[in-house]
Amino acid sequence: MELSSRPPDYLAVVCPCSPCCFHDFTHGLIRIIGEVRPDEIYNLGAQGHVSVGFEQPEYTANCDGPRTLRILEAVRLLGLTTTTRIVQASTSDLYGLVQETPQREITPFHPRSPYGKYACNGILFNHKSLRRGETFVTRKFTRGMALIAAGLEHCLYVGNLDSRRDWGYARDYLEMQWRMQQQPAPEDFVIATGRQESVRRFIELSATALGWGGIHWQGRGLEEVGRRCDSGAVVVRIDPCYFRPAEVETLLGDPSHAHARLGWAPTTTLEQLVEEMVAADVEEAAKEATLRREGFQVVGSMETRR
Repeated sequence: MELSSRPPDYLAVVCPCSPCCFHDFTHGLIRIIGEVRPDEIYNLGAQGHVSVGFEQPEYTANCDGPRTLRILEAVRLLGLTTTTRIVQASTSDLYGLVQETPQREITPFHPRSPYGKYACNGILFNHKSLRRGETFVTRKFTRGMALIAAGLEHCLYVGNLDSRRDWGYARDYLEMQWRMQQQPAPEDFVIATGRQESVRRFIELSATALGWGGIHWQGRGLEEVGRRCDSGAVVVRIDPCYFRPAEVETLLGDPSHAHARLGWAPTTTLEQLVEEMVAADVEEAAKEATLRREGFQVVGSMETRR
């Protein structure tokens, strides 16, 4: 590796949150990094005192988590991601109840907890229901298309149609979490369906549930559109504002351990989930249509508009 002969400009964050320094240094962080524009940042600050961590866990988490995030975010907001390098000083206590000796970069973390209670981790893949918030992509589709079917909107604007996800029903996932809690010893589980579909396919299923016969796709790239199969009307368009800065192209969970250990398997198919979500949003769209006819001002789905 070739090293530069010029000493770098650097910023060492040495004490953002020691036990004797409870003030918040966040407000000036962007200003300082913006003025220095460092080549290198060394984040050496943390609440690292073990006893304080046990006595004040919330304070410790706020010091060691969000403040590291704020450094990363400051560098991003200032446009320094290609010029500024960051080193995060972490702790060997992450190894905790060590799994091998000596510890290496690939040694699993097993940090010790002061709580000593039954706690386990369900690693939930995308889980949906009719209660999902309107700005989440699946609810955006079902609500937006229901509004189009009711004549309240004309087009749905979307981002990456080819992202692939493992979508399941929240009710099924909650049952699995209950099963996890019934075991004599805590254990982590992946909670997923093991089935993967694209964003494009979810839209097609929504259109089918609405009685449109599906979606016919035309064009390529940003010019691609989705037409109702029954009428030919354009109801889906691509808008670059909905592309993520860093796309997660594919997620697919393996629930075999959950099935083998706890006998769990999802009971609701994706088609059934979509039908239930669409039915609920059709009902909501009908209510909204009634309110508009009666002269009430109703804020429609912001996700169907540019």
